[in-house]
Amino acid sequence: MDYRIEDEKIVYKGFLKVLEAQVTHDTFNQDHQIQATRECLERGDSVAILIYEKDTDSFLFTRQFRYPSARRDAPWMLELVAGSIDKGETDIASAKRETREEIGYEVEHLEKIHTYFPSPGGCSEQIHLFYTEVNQSQQTESGGGESSEKEDIQTVRIKKSEAKKMLLEGAFNNSITIIGLQWYFLREKKENKTL
Repeated sequence: MDYRIEDEKIVYKGFLKVLEAQVTHDTFNQDHQIQATRECLERGDSVAILIYEKDTDSFLFTRQFRYPSARRDAPWMLELVAGSIDKGETDIASAKRETREEIGYEVEHLEKIHTYFPSPGGCSEQIHLFYTEVNQSQQTESGGGESSEKEDIQTVRIKKSEAKKMLLEGAFNNSITIIGLQWYFLREKKENKTL
């Protein structure tokens, strides 16, 4: 199947960028093509990190105010450490930087869980989702986010068993956290079966 993206232009540029383009693509029955004007929210790619603290048997989450979700009556989002990949930065370097900035931990080994599009119907962003294990001794800074970006981030430690219960009860409402925890508990179940 074939497609073309033409006449792409920026129609809004702020913290986020909105692109508009003329697209032409084949249809599944292949007897004609669709031509349409489409828009795309361009915000760059991001990282998210599921962090398990071994010596407390807990996951480390963040809580911060989110304007878009506040519009839907969910202002302080409980989620994984996450952030945008800076220009010229690798996904691994970004994950380490975000972990240090948001919760003050120095991480060593990062395991890639997956890269995925959270909302491909309107946004070009890809999430690079990682997993890492730490001990409390790896917290070398206070965290809390970047003051220059007006961030105010709280570190939230939740026992593994409680996080699993919360996941099953639908207490998490963002894709990075749901996907990360599902991956962890499915992997744990698989590993327990092979023992």
